[in-house]
Amino acid sequence: MAMRILVVDDEAQIVRVLRGYLEQSGYVVLSAHDGREALRIARQEKPDLVVLDLMLPGLNGLDVIRALRKESEIPVIMLTARVEEADRLVGLELGADDYVTKPFSPREVVARVRAVLRRTHPETPPVEAEVLTLGALRLDSGRRTLDVDGRRVELTPSEFEILHLLMQAPGRVFQRSQLLDATQGVAYEGYERTIDTHIKNLRRKIEPSPRRPEYILTVHGYGYKLREE
Repeated sequence: MAMRILVVDDEAQIVRVLRGYLEQSGYVVLSAHDGREALRIARQEKPDLVVLDLMLPGLNGLDVIRALRKESEIPVIMLTARVEEADRLVGLELGADDYVTKPFSPREVVARVRAVLRRTHPETPPVEAEVLTLGALRLDSGRRTLDVDGRRVELTPSEFEILHLLMQAPGRVFQRSQLLDATQGVAYEGYERTIDTHIKNLRRKIEPSPRRPEYILTVHGYGYKLREE
């Protein structure tokens, strides 16, 4: 079962970016935008780790850590601004496991999440291979195969990674940069339109009518999504 990460930040864009990167890495992401909501979700959902901004409206991040530590040993990674060195030290003293300084690379946050979970859940195996199905599509991430209506379809590595990401979250809209990151390891600015070529090739391979796609849908001005059942 995938591990669950609670991301807490009052900036919606930060939450969206971290959600995208963490979900690409196989985690389930919960989110909150203030301290009280964070505590409610943590108590109710019991996530495996919390990524927590210190500068929150109302109940701040340090208060959230204090409350969490009275109730559990859930791992906490703080997000802090460079000027908050004193708060970082207080947060670590209160029991936070690590911190990341803003502005940060989303990849760094994912790496810190993995490192903390390895320390706190050493018995947890890596995310298992999965078989995903949607309509006539059947994708096996372990064997790296795709069957369309029972027929084996060969995909390039990039096509496979894009389709795998889309099939993990039907209905969710992915920006081109997120899809590019899944194929290249980093979203190279200026090269995002290469995704359009991969999508065109995927549609040619999986769609009954590539000109009128039923599976991979375009969200104009944003990116692509896989249809929901």
